[in-house]
Amino acid sequence: MAEISASLVKALRDKTNAGMMDCKKALTETGGDIEAAVDWLRKKGLSAAAKRSGRIASEGLVGIAVDGTRGAVVEVNSETDFVARNALFRAFVSGVAELACQVGGDLDALKSTTWKASGRTVGDEVTHLAATIGENITLRRVDAVSTDRGIIASYVHSAAAPGIGRIGVLVALETAAEGEAVTSVGKKLAMHIAAASPVAISRSDVPADALERERAVLVDQARASGKPEAVIQKMVEGRLGKFYEEVCLLEQAFVMDPQTKVGALLEAAGKELGSPVTVRRFVRFALGEGIEKEQGDTSAAA
Repeated sequence: MAEISASLVKALRDKTNAGMMDCKKALTETGGDIEAAVDWLRKKGLSAAAKRSGRIASEGLVGIAVDGTRGAVVEVNSETDFVARNALFRAFVSGVAELACQVGGDLDALKSTTWKASGRTVGDEVTHLAATIGENITLRRVDAVSTDRGIIASYVHSAAAPGIGRIGVLVALETAAEGEAVTSVGKKLAMHIAAASPVAISRSDVPADALERERAVLVDQARASGKPEAVIQKMVEGRLGKFYEEVCLLEQAFVMDPQTKVGALLEAAGKELGSPVTVRRFVRFALGEGIEKEQGDTSAAA
């Protein structure tokens, strides 16, 4: 039997985009003949993912898992929303989210983790799943949160099943309080974040590039008024206050009670619970955000 080297497996994988273990099996079955191995994979339907890899995958599901004081959120994309109803796909998204709870928010580390059911890596399992389902599948992103003292709250919007849906939110709350009351606060806060989509917890957390971009726009708008530079700067600072209210979690109007700021809500909750409640970190994943979708010409001939 011909020796199947790692370089030969890699060459076949690069040629077909099939999983590493599938490539090794194909080469073993064909005595190391790479072209015969390509045909073997094609007959098994395992090289088809190569043809699909260039197609845009902007549908799919967001998955969330919480394990004690750790939580993780993943986004797994497909080409059509039909796949989101596939039992295999749903199970994969849930399983990847659970693995991410252990691995953390490193995408490369997650892709290299072993998928126990098959022995393949998660990255290879994605390729195998694409071949099985018949669409381009991508594990797009992952993030994780944790807290040393407190709870991890979660919320899934448009849930297709427990822990999977179109929007996923995790919130790490730091507090000494325990019980249903603090869980309720966390749940409401996660629901607010899903609806209001803040970009930072407070003003000091707003990314510098986002702030400068907003400031530049406001300066141009103010200068159009023709007023003196000193007045323009005051106008800009005033309008930046409105910007902060829109993007900073603690300054946003709470969606369930618009007369109350989120910061005030947490302060009141801390007094009621007998311990301060602080948002240590939050993550919000919305399915397909930032992906440029193909605009098909419906009038074109098929």
